[in-house]
Amino acid sequence: MLYFLCSSSFAFAQEPKMNDSNTPLHLLQPNYPTPYTISSPEQVEAVINKVYTYLNANTPTKVVDEKSGKEITDFSKPNDKAILAKGDFRLLSYEWGVTYAGMLAASKATGKDAYAEYVNNRVSFIADMANKYRKLKEQYPEAKTPFRSVLEPHALDDAGAICAAIIKAKRNGLDADVQPVIDNYIDYISNKQFRLFDGTLARNRPLPNTLWLDDLFMSVPALAQMGKLTGDRKYFDDAVKQVVQFSERMFNEDKNLYMHGWVQDMGVHPQFHWARANGWAVMTKVELLDVLPEDHPGREKVMDLLKKHIYGLASYQDGTGFWHQLIDRNDSYLETSATAIYTYAIAKAINNGWIDEKAYGSMALLAWNAVVSKVNDEGQVEGTCVGTGMGFDPAFYYHRPINIYAAHGYGPVLLAGAEIINLLNNKKAEINDSAILFSENN
Repeated sequence: MLYFLCSSSFAFAQEPKMNDSNTPLHLLQPNYPTPYTISSPEQVEAVINKVYTYLNANTPTKVVDEKSGKEITDFSKPNDKAILAKGDFRLLSYEWGVTYAGMLAASKATGKDAYAEYVNNRVSFIADMANKYRKLKEQYPEAKTPFRSVLEPHALDDAGAICAAIIKAKRNGLDADVQPVIDNYIDYISNKQFRLFDGTLARNRPLPNTLWLDDLFMSVPALAQMGKLTGDRKYFDDAVKQVVQFSERMFNEDKNLYMHGWVQDMGVHPQFHWARANGWAVMTKVELLDVLPEDHPGREKVMDLLKKHIYGLASYQDGTGFWHQLIDRNDSYLETSATAIYTYAIAKAINNGWIDEKAYGSMALLAWNAVVSKVNDEGQVEGTCVGTGMGFDPAFYYHRPINIYAAHGYGPVLLAGAEIINLLNNKKAEINDSAILFSENN
């Protein structure tokens, strides 16, 4: 035993010492917590397809009797037990408006019809059911309907995101009678939602005269898409006005981030830079600029706000590729849905030529790699904060639960994947001296 120990020690002592004179230390591989690699478009599409497969199997399109579970096909008379067949998610929620938009983007980026068909099938179902229930309520005004949010929106959450997606589907060639649904949603946004004295869209909860940053996304993309669909500039004008007037109140010029909530009657305005709300804001500007006419007088202002916001977000990206639940508080948890939204917005801004890929391309790829780490084998998205109201203390945001059934994560992952495919196809990324870098030419 003594001889064995001595021999081992002797062998160890003879191993060459690794030092600066005999080893290129700058090429040593770090122990990255998130893979530091450049995905191929095929690898990105595999993630998109995994999410699609899960969602397609778990979002049915039927109206059923809640008590018996049987499908309802006769809509000539009321049935107070009628509900949408329950899958893992709600087809009419604002989160699913984002998912429909993500599927359409994925179809365009990959050339796969299945993703667009997912949207077409469900949007056609919604429009058809809305038409049936509209006729039913004309005869029976007190009849209950599982399509209340479509027929009688009560908030921007009911109307904006899903309206924008339906217009996108129509513009993409969907052959279904969706115009009555679109018109009803836009009428709510333009004429019925509460506004402040200057026309800024607002709510009277949790306190009177409150601005929710989320409401930019729950209104502006729909207005912008309506402007594109109809050619009527009044929709573009209102969309730009919302972005500018929200930003005047809520954008922190020092941090280049938005606060989540602003209450008119507060003497001071507590600033909690909640990640997903900042996601809705940056995505709003990207969606607006995508269709806003080049000669619109507000375009330069919106573009300036987008560039400042992306610059601010870039300064807070974590070394894992994620962003924190409260962006500027590194002891808050890392959150998936916001990271996916930023991935989408930054990549799309690069692809449209609004920001420099050399400055921002690698951070977008790192963010995508982080997002991929949260898509499990079932196609479910992990690490997403659940639906969140407004608070004015840190504990409220720090301890919001996360859940794989938080629908907010799925659309952003699809959108992010689609734009990353476009980025990889249109721009040149390479490893240079161990770092991911972009050059101008592909």
